Amino acid sequence: MTGRNYSTGIPGVDFLITFLQGRVQRARSGELDRGASAVEWVIISAVVVAIVGVVAAIINAALSDGANKVGDCIKGADAGSTC
Repeated sequence: MTGRNYSTGIPGVDFLITFLQGRVQRARSGELDRGASAVEWVIISAVVVAIVGVVAAIINAALSDGANKVGDCIKGADAGSTC
């Protein structure tokens, strides 16, 4: 299958042989590295999403704590004091 054309006279088999020859040539040429690149991008994206999630949780906790402090200050406030 090194560049030779095989013909069996059966169209389905001829197509299959041609298809497989193309796949073997692409595998040998290193053209299938695109899949590895796609996997790398998925991993990088997952790490970025995880970092964004952690930062969002930290900000949410800080804002919630600040809101609770303000709410407690308002509940206990009188006319002459500050928090």
